Amino acid sequence: MSPDTTASQLCVSLRNLSKTFYNNGRSLTALLEVDLDVRPGEFVAIIGPSGCGKSTLLRLVGGLLSPSQGRVLIRGRSPQDAQKEKEVGFVFQDPGLLPWRTLLGNVALPLEVNRRARRSDPADAMPLGKHAGRRGTASHQAPSPRDLLALVGLAEFEGYYPWQLSGGMQQRAALARSLAFGPSLLLMDEPFGSLDELTREAMRYELLRLLQGAGGEGHPIRHGGSPTAWEPWPGRAGYERTVLFVTHSIPEAVLLADRVVVLSSRPGRVVADLAIDLPRPRPPSLEEERDFQSYTSRLRHLLREQAPEPHALEARTPGHAVHG
Repeated sequence: MSPDTTASQLCVSLRNLSKTFYNNGRSLTALLEVDLDVRPGEFVAIIGPSGCGKSTLLRLVGGLLSPSQGRVLIRGRSPQDAQKEKEVGFVFQDPGLLPWRTLLGNVALPLEVNRRARRSDPADAMPLGKHAGRRGTASHQAPSPRDLLALVGLAEFEGYYPWQLSGGMQQRAALARSLAFGPSLLLMDEPFGSLDELTREAMRYELLRLLQGAGGEGHPIRHGGSPTAWEPWPGRAGYERTVLFVTHSIPEAVLLADRVVVLSSRPGRVVADLAIDLPRPRPPSLEEERDFQSYTSRLRHLLREQAPEPHALEARTPGHAVHG
């Protein structure tokens, strides 16, 4: 972080971040003294050897785990405060859709839960539109669940149940659900990891379409029933969308990211932070270009240097899963 940049000007600021798990008198350090800054609007991919703590890092940023040492700030505030402001969205490898709810019902679930919470706590009784406009225009409203399904190309499947749809369609619905409050920060943990290669490739470009509006053309998003300008990714006014994306795929990281952060074998430390200087929009043909292949080769070399010894792969603390 440059001297003139404060933590409040960054979307994510990690300082001296460490995480140790304890079980039956034994300890296992998953992450050690991680420093990382992510500016608003950046797409940062995180790669590293299996078990190096990538997913643990994402859970610390999202407030799902507490650090053993160090600090996590999202726009200068704690992850818990950022969650209360609905600034963080999650997409995991498992879509986590409720099988007894339709796609529309699954996407609407966060809004329903939030309404119930506001009713139970009068102090939080604030319309979503007003809430989302605190840092932008007061008239900003989050897209409706139907808008979000249309955004990811699932409008005609709103009445279907998850078990009736492919894995890729389920993951698109999970992405739509994560955007329900227009989060400024999206945390994506191997979201395409369980998909077959062809579907995974298609989902990469689906995400690119949402990020870059397919070269300036997105889906029309309607707020309050009136068409607005073409908008590639709905979010709260005045905030650039920022993504932290965990993946095991080097080509996926290079295709999607502005920066790729490489973690060492456990305990995970940042050993490289590589800027991806490739133009956007990024079409499929980019993957065959020399610059793209140069980035993938460099990252592959960095990962090979971090490969853990075979015995280290077997070292696990009983009762604790060390993610990523």
